[in-house]
Amino acid sequence: MSPTRPPSSEAERGARAVHRAFELYQRRFHRITHGARAHFLNRDWKAARRDALRRLDLYPRIVEHLVEGAHRAMGERVRDRSVWTRMRAAYAGLIAGRPDVELAETFFNSFSRQIFDTVGVDTQIEFVRREKAKPFGGVSVYKTFPARGSLRELVRQVLDHPAYPYEDVERCAELVTAAIGRAFSARGRQPVLEAIEIIDKGFYRGRSAYMVGRILLEGDRLMPLVLALVHGPEGVRVDAVLLTEDEVSILFSFTRSYFRVGIDHVGKVIEFLMALMPRKPVAELYNSLGYNKHGKTELYRDLLKHLARTSERFEIAPGDRGMVMIVFAMPGHGLVFKVIRDRFAYPKTATRAHVKQRYQLVFRHDRAGRLIDAQEFEHLEFDRARFSDELLEELAAEAAGSVRIDAETVAFDHVYTERRLVPLNLYLRAATPEQARRAVVEYGRAIRDLAVTNIFPGDLLLKNFGVTRHGRVIFYDYDELSLLTECRFRDLPPPSDSDDEMRGEPWFYVDERDIFPEEFLQFLGMTPEQREWFLAEHADLLTARYWRDLQERHRAGEVLDVAPYPPSKRLPRG
Repeated sequence: MSPTRPPSSEAERGARAVHRAFELYQRRFHRITHGARAHFLNRDWKAARRDALRRLDLYPRIVEHLVEGAHRAMGERVRDRSVWTRMRAAYAGLIAGRPDVELAETFFNSFSRQIFDTVGVDTQIEFVRREKAKPFGGVSVYKTFPARGSLRELVRQVLDHPAYPYEDVERCAELVTAAIGRAFSARGRQPVLEAIEIIDKGFYRGRSAYMVGRILLEGDRLMPLVLALVHGPEGVRVDAVLLTEDEVSILFSFTRSYFRVGIDHVGKVIEFLMALMPRKPVAELYNSLGYNKHGKTELYRDLLKHLARTSERFEIAPGDRGMVMIVFAMPGHGLVFKVIRDRFAYPKTATRAHVKQRYQLVFRHDRAGRLIDAQEFEHLEFDRARFSDELLEELAAEAAGSVRIDAETVAFDHVYTERRLVPLNLYLRAATPEQARRAVVEYGRAIRDLAVTNIFPGDLLLKNFGVTRHGRVIFYDYDELSLLTECRFRDLPPPSDSDDEMRGEPWFYVDERDIFPEEFLQFLGMTPEQREWFLAEHADLLTARYWRDLQERHRAGEVLDVAPYPPSKRLPRG
């Protein structure tokens, strides 16, 4: 790009520069992703974690370099909209026919928004309408295994695609066959199996690999089929068989870190996964494969569609008002929106920068199925008429530093979006006794899973946790979240005399990093019955020893993992 060239030539050169940058991103993305299989086979969990972080950093780094290059090459013309309109058209020609065209469009949008700080959407210099990749003749992302012999023989073929160094492949085939047979029997009538289809590439995350596929049954019916593989000292084995939509949906949850799977035709894989999980938002599937920037694009487009087909208004979300965030939503939409307040009420001491840093920590951390993958947006704009009066008053009074309200529009400098959950404290009020018991037990499991991944939530109040449609309990309030290894867990010192026992304040020194697990339960707002349920399953969470033991394991460099399925799904050993 050169400021002395005619606009059309400049636009073409700019389009080629963006295209080269996108191809560079894709090459590096795939190089990192393809290393996941080797890390699994070598049981090199630390290298797998390092690569996961490298891949997260790749997109913003390449876009930043592209923006810097544009400023150097174009000078004052870098914000010339006539050049950008032609650049967009030229770029569309360059990416036409690509199997990843939707990702290429999002990459261009990321570039243009960095240059212009666009508020809302600019249809002249951005791609707005989703373009589907054109069919590539004969290209398939999965392998089909027709049912020609016994189910066990069919499963044995599947296990060899791709081959892993199994500790006992025949035993694995026997256990997988039995699990599928039990699922068939549960249907009441034995279905006629026609084939099994498995995506060509393994899905890698944490210390596990997954073979993702489906069982085709007579009458155009299908069952999901996911084999969870673990690699121990004696070799690879199948740890679990997931055969329902709910089980697979939890595996691909918005609360989990991204898979590494080496695929070129992303759209075709998304279509395959949608057949397994028809209720799963397409944005979450793109996120799950590591394409979180395009996942954000899909999420935003879905929001615009909802606004276009309904007259719903944004309202303050149900639940206790947050001291750090203003949270709002539309009744019929699956997202909540979070805006950081200008000032935080006592006793909150965090800053805006600290809150944003906590969200970034969660984005880069193993979310273990217990932390929401929040999407960060800048420069969003909506019609003022789509906001309730109560919400407008709250935004004007508490977030005027980042929200601009005029007669026609409401514009946000910065906002987070998250999947909408039922706050745990509200859920418990309306739940049956059995539902409440399960939720309280799940709450304790959520705290455990976070601790296993070196996360301490900080604020354990029930209102900071939510319940998903699958009944899982998730943490979503990040302003006091920290690494477990940054905390200091202490036993309460015994009082020296009766005067100490009667004091309203501690009779011993307390540092800001000090945490006393013995005190957790008295501040959670549980009923006596709920406390009994919690203590029956999680009494050890109220001891400093539990937390210090985990800290030692993390500080020793041990890589711990949380399985995305319950222990009851694990196949027997031996």
